[in-house]
Amino acid sequence: MQKRENWGSKIGFIMAAAGSAVGLGNIWKFPFTAGDNGGGAFVLIYLVFVVFIGFSIMLTEFGVGRSKELAAVGAFKSVDRRWTFTGVLGVLSGFLIMGFYPVVGGWALAYVFKVVTGLLNNPALIGDSFNGFITNPGLPLIWMVLYLILNVVIVVKGISSGIEKAGKILMPLLFGILIIIAVRGLMLPGAMAGMEFLFKPDFSKVNGSVILAALGQAFFSLSLGMGCMITYGSYLSKKQNLVQNAAIVTAMDTSVALLAGIAMFPAMFAFGIAPTAGPGLVFVVVPTLFAEMGALGPVFALLFFIALTVAALTSSVSLLEVVVAFLIDEKKFTRKKAVFSSATIMALLCILASLSIGGLGPKLFGTGAFDIFDLLTDKIFLAIGGMLLCIFAGWRLKKKDLYDEITNNGTVKFGLFGVWYALVKYVIPVTIAIVAINGVREGFASGSGPIMVIGLVIIAIFAGISKKL
Repeated sequence: MQKRENWGSKIGFIMAAAGSAVGLGNIWKFPFTAGDNGGGAFVLIYLVFVVFIGFSIMLTEFGVGRSKELAAVGAFKSVDRRWTFTGVLGVLSGFLIMGFYPVVGGWALAYVFKVVTGLLNNPALIGDSFNGFITNPGLPLIWMVLYLILNVVIVVKGISSGIEKAGKILMPLLFGILIIIAVRGLMLPGAMAGMEFLFKPDFSKVNGSVILAALGQAFFSLSLGMGCMITYGSYLSKKQNLVQNAAIVTAMDTSVALLAGIAMFPAMFAFGIAPTAGPGLVFVVVPTLFAEMGALGPVFALLFFIALTVAALTSSVSLLEVVVAFLIDEKKFTRKKAVFSSATIMALLCILASLSIGGLGPKLFGTGAFDIFDLLTDKIFLAIGGMLLCIFAGWRLKKKDLYDEITNNGTVKFGLFGVWYALVKYVIPVTIAIVAINGVREGFASGSGPIMVIGLVIIAIFAGISKKL
């Protein structure tokens, strides 16, 4: 039997877990989602979800993972085989997210080199350059493979020698770069209008769609509902302070999202660019902004896309580790075999996702693979996974066992344990259910109904077969 790995240090775990939480959801998705959903009101709702739901679920995932010293599937199965499906759903979510995540990670890596080779020389062509790049059948695939290879190199080295060492280097680098860019943006004339858009709520813009987007952003950004934090928690020693760790990781993740917003919106308002540019915000608007900054623009652009690549990498290695840990724990694979087999299947999914951006590859009800994977995970799987986790912790596990695990048998003070427990047992499952039902309803209204049905069917199928795993 293989000896289970552990984190080498507390700071190593914090950086790795924060790296898992920090990713494209913070720098790529948060700014354009905030822009599309009215700015300040969305940000406020997102922060409420992060504090009350995000932190609570993260602490729960850490506790469940460490208590059983098993990754997503094993942690649930060891308590009650009927709950195996909850872990399986997390692994499935990780697989599907890694079916499109490396595609965007590849874009970020490509843009590091595009900036160096003169992307900003002609600002008028930046938009055409991006559209031409992502719709090219072959070029994005090369960058996707290179990006996926970086993930394999890190994860194959293991927990302390691979993921932990990478986190210690990459996370401080990410924070440093974002702070430099944010400070530069705030120095621009008219930048305060961007800060007002980002932090002054306009509640007239709040509707069910905005609330769903905020909850989805909190889940996606914090890597919740996909087994990452259960898996990382399973490598923790019993001496670690779970409450403190969960608070630090949540705060670091939220700080990066807000820093990304501060890095973009003040500059956008300073140069008169609309804040609702959609997914192209990072790859079209941001380079255009830096092109307007004069001689130092290319330097800031280079730093930004290095930061974006770093953020993507620290998060995707945790998604790969979720699947790898499942194969090691449940199927007794060696780490190398688990990494290479997982990455191969993920690469095939990414090929479908990348081709679908250019209108190639198979479609389902008129929807390409990239959008299918994103829709299933963001709108269905992550929310249901988080809801089931809370129901499991609140109704299947003993309250005293949870208390002992989270407080290290009473040695760690957690005066809000009763509040946290009530949130996990009663409030969060109902909240997620209401928002998820609203999301499915809106999905049907927007024409994504068939994909939603397929997602629910997939959940039903996996619920039926997971007991045999």
